[in-house]
Amino acid sequence: MDDMLKEFVVEALDLATNVEEHLLSLERNPGDMNTLNAVFRSFHTIKGGAGFMNLSAMVSACHLTENLFDALRTGQVAVTPEAIEAALEASGFVADQLTALNNGIPPEQLSTMPKALEAMLTDAIESKGVSKKAAVPAAPQATATAPEPVAVSTSSPSANNTDGVDWEAYYKAVTPVGTLPEPVAVAVATTPKAPSAKEEHEAVKSSLSSTDVKHTAPAKEESIRIDAVKLNVLLEVAGESVQAANQAAVLLEKLSQFKFDGQAAPLMAALTETLTRASRYSTELQRATLATRMQPVGRLFQKFPRLVRELARDLGKEVDLNIEGAETEVDRVVVDSLYDPLVHMLRNALDHGIETAEERLASNKTARSTISLKAWQEASSVMIEVSDDGKGMDAQRLRDKAISKGLINAHDARTDDEAFQLVFLPGFSTKEVASSVSGRGVGMDVVKTAVERHRGAIRISSELGKGTTFLIRLPIELSIVPTMLVRTDGASLALPMATVQRVVELPETFESVGGQPVLRDLGRPLPVKSLGKVLGYMPSSERVGIVIAAPNPYILSVDSVDGTADLVIKPLTCISTPGITGTARSAEGELVLVTSLSFLIDGCKVREMMTA
Repeated sequence: MDDMLKEFVVEALDLATNVEEHLLSLERNPGDMNTLNAVFRSFHTIKGGAGFMNLSAMVSACHLTENLFDALRTGQVAVTPEAIEAALEASGFVADQLTALNNGIPPEQLSTMPKALEAMLTDAIESKGVSKKAAVPAAPQATATAPEPVAVSTSSPSANNTDGVDWEAYYKAVTPVGTLPEPVAVAVATTPKAPSAKEEHEAVKSSLSSTDVKHTAPAKEESIRIDAVKLNVLLEVAGESVQAANQAAVLLEKLSQFKFDGQAAPLMAALTETLTRASRYSTELQRATLATRMQPVGRLFQKFPRLVRELARDLGKEVDLNIEGAETEVDRVVVDSLYDPLVHMLRNALDHGIETAEERLASNKTARSTISLKAWQEASSVMIEVSDDGKGMDAQRLRDKAISKGLINAHDARTDDEAFQLVFLPGFSTKEVASSVSGRGVGMDVVKTAVERHRGAIRISSELGKGTTFLIRLPIELSIVPTMLVRTDGASLALPMATVQRVVELPETFESVGGQPVLRDLGRPLPVKSLGKVLGYMPSSERVGIVIAAPNPYILSVDSVDGTADLVIKPLTCISTPGITGTARSAEGELVLVTSLSFLIDGCKVREMMTA
């Protein structure tokens, strides 16, 4: 099994495990739309990887299940026990296929999709679902007794099977060597009955799970795959040790203001030396931990040329993929989290953005199009850009489509930049009929969800007839974030340094444009927004401004700036607060609220829309 298939199997197995948990939860709470969408995304992601690996049976099962959940989430089909059973059966089939691959079975030896499973999913989609017990024969219970001797016919398959399948050869292929009964010299007079699709599936599953199956042992791993959660914990501990050392240094500085005589003086000197050494070691631990997690994004980018080539061939388009900046290093957790978003973005560019050769020639373009995948480091962020030279986006068409689907009202998304962001809404798609590539309105939702989960932001720029560019900004390292500490209404907040350009002094009065206060900065008029007002704090006298680097730059007014600090971020898990991504502790031990990167880049619009 090659490296790409190994990574797909590990990631897909995790998704398949989560799918079963979500399905059981959905059975208890049929109206939970978040769970419905989570299951839908999981099957969509598995199907994309399976299609890339040419696993046709898995693609078929996932595609049918997608159709089922598309009907469930749009209300065309009710969430019934039969629908849940069909989805669980499909999840089990996908998990069995992945387990077989993980055990060393070559992809070409995997079983086909059982007819009974296909019928269950089809009936569930058409609201004709019946109980699994009635539709599919129950699997035989395993016993400890030895099996009865089996008489194997020597007749040809074509003479004994109406479906033309050589079941004898199939049985031999999946049965461990040395356990087959000796063939009988005289053929049995009666024609053996071909096993059902369910029996075929159970037979393959049983044989694959046998501890006696002898497969070629996979090559010895030179590296160890570590759970991302464990890596996060390790780095968090390293960050906390640095934070503790910083707090101790602050306390020691305050303590040194007092006069110590006698035996206390050498103790203070020893304490100072010890804390200095502890601070140095904690910093080295943090750097070493970061180094173990840093990897070039080229490890991820190398997976995409084949994907683009094969998908372009399927779509009948001529496309070149240009890759730049593959040597850019970033946290491994960030690298792993980028795979699904980039797959969806590339598939979206190929299906929606790139024209056919005939359409390009008619528009005075070259017949062969280009998709560019670039990466570079910018301050404490890594930038990932996916651009194409296709037909671009029609902002007005995006607005009309979103309004017709009931996703926005007629007064939303007035600017082109806001209209481009509509593609990230769940359920949004400009295609009338869903295909195996796109059209379900889930792909770009997956992209935005994945990027913001890692405290990143994504923006779109497009020019009709020229092409489209997606720009992702992610922190190079996840747990520790360089920030600027500010105050508003007595509260301490942290702004990611990736968005901070400079600090300016604010006057008592401002110019006004359309009722919005404006201040000229370096000759350009920038709108002034109150951080306290946007986040719901009491109005205060804010005389310090921070120029925010965003697609539409603006000035954020605060009471004061307390300096900069590298903070260990604790994500908010129990509540969701617009504009706030997590909490941290300052060197003095004070609780700090950390503002969201995407919130600042979007112009602090979330709270304003909610309070409007």
